[in-house]
Amino acid sequence: MSLSPNLSVMVKAVEKAARSLVRDFGEVEKLQVSVKGPGDFVSRADRRSEEIIVESLQKDRPEWGFLNEEGGTIAGSDSRYRFIVDPLDGTSNFLHGIPHWCITMALEKDGEIIAGVTYDPIRQELFRAEKGGGSFMNNTRMRVSGRKDLDRAVVALGTVLRSPADIQNFQNLWAKIFTNCAGVRQFAVAGLNLAYVAAGRFDINYMLGGVKQWDIAAGILLIREAGGTVTDLKLGTDMMNRGEIFAANPILHAKFQSLLLEKN
Repeated sequence: MSLSPNLSVMVKAVEKAARSLVRDFGEVEKLQVSVKGPGDFVSRADRRSEEIIVESLQKDRPEWGFLNEEGGTIAGSDSRYRFIVDPLDGTSNFLHGIPHWCITMALEKDGEIIAGVTYDPIRQELFRAEKGGGSFMNNTRMRVSGRKDLDRAVVALGTVLRSPADIQNFQNLWAKIFTNCAGVRQFAVAGLNLAYVAAGRFDINYMLGGVKQWDIAAGILLIREAGGTVTDLKLGTDMMNRGEIFAANPILHAKFQSLLLEKN
């Protein structure tokens, strides 16, 4: 299946960076690692992956800017367009030898996400979408789960815990979901969580906070183009700024919200 010019350059960049990451993953014990905060790491692999992506995209789209996880903002001469890049989503998994991580990237035009790519090099699964063009895993069209009942739904749950109150609230939420749904998963890779919702593997994704724009930008479009509903936790559309995201098929989205509003 042929790709649009924009998706082609995005896919080329992530596949090139993936080759470097896979090599580093095979020698993860030798990586130089620094700690940004509790459970928050950055390694040479992150930085090198980002360098490869930026270099590749600047060659093909030299006028466009960037919002990168490690390198921050790079202004372009054409301010309408911006790539949003997470060169290694799931760094902690990567550094512990857990084969669940990805590269995720989106393209914005005038503040709207118009293309997204999430690549899992270990499983060789490429999730991609373009506005109005559908959502695909490799060459297979994706649709969100068709389940309608919460007791059959698997929920991907994520948050950043900063205080004892955060921990208690998270435990209460976990208990409510576990009691009323088919299962709860916490894989700590926002990009893959959202791609899995688009693919119908997870029924619901609920991230309470702490996610960054580069974690979720591509996934927002993947889910929308797969027929899903994506909101912030207040049911608005400010996911990127609020650092939270709630995604499911339209029926489960409404039912899960009702469940959360129920008193214990």
